Amino acid sequence: MITIKLQKTLDSAQGTMALDLAVSLQQGEFIAVNGPSGAGKTSLLRMTAGFMNPDGGNICVEGDTWFNKDKKINIDARKRDIGFVFQDHALFPNMSVEGNLRFALAKGQDDRIVPELIEMMELGELRNSHPERLSGGQKQRVALARALVRRPKLLMLDEPLAALDPAMRHKIQNLLRTAHTEYGLTTLMVSHDVAEIYTLASRVLVMEAGKITLDGSPDKVFTDRRISGKFQVTGQVLKIEQEDIVYVVTVQAFNQIVLVVVSRADVTDLLVGDKVLVSSKAFNPMIIRIGR
Repeated sequence: MITIKLQKTLDSAQGTMALDLAVSLQQGEFIAVNGPSGAGKTSLLRMTAGFMNPDGGNICVEGDTWFNKDKKINIDARKRDIGFVFQDHALFPNMSVEGNLRFALAKGQDDRIVPELIEMMELGELRNSHPERLSGGQKQRVALARALVRRPKLLMLDEPLAALDPAMRHKIQNLLRTAHTEYGLTTLMVSHDVAEIYTLASRVLVMEAGKITLDGSPDKVFTDRRISGKFQVTGQVLKIEQEDIVYVVTVQAFNQIVLVVVSRADVTDLLVGDKVLVSSKAFNPMIIRIGR
């Protein structure tokens, strides 16, 4: 069990914002943090990791207190049992792929996990390469492997896949899901991508203006269980075309293209770029916008 209760006064585009939240994470959960920019999502991760000092509250991880304002406890970030993956990789440029992973080993730790992670993240042919020779997707796989070296109690991801193309994003999502399961991780991931959340997370926290306003499964949070169907896929609208009395909506779902034939009523509030959930029930296609 991980309990996080934090207060912090933050500066936002709208002025001063009071972050005030309390949440409990169960061991083994994969939790996504969603919400508008400036809501405090990254600040939640940074305070939990020890990179930013809260004004008040407490953090307790499986019985260990990492932060308690009243008791004046604030464990250094280097001593918190975490793995953290940033958007910008933050790899050591003077070290090889394997060197970056070995640097993350704890003193006296069995180093057999390094080749294990290199294999899991499909980095075998790159193990002696330095970051300057790697693509964005390769760098992010190294960053993820490095964060997993100590098999942390809490893995935190701050939009780590946002800059990747859809195919590479899908590949790393699968690798991340495998690592989360095999190592029994508790994972907290900031993401604006609804399709990504559906792919990875079992639970979603929605933050607005420093508060958690929704907490539930992706279905509950994004669709409120308004639909049911044997076929469901999430994706992004690429094109909307009228053909006679119907409309054809082109949806990209990872590296697949789905064409959905719907009525005018179904596209009234739909725009190119919208995140949607496509479902089929009794052979009738339905398309619902789940984010904008």
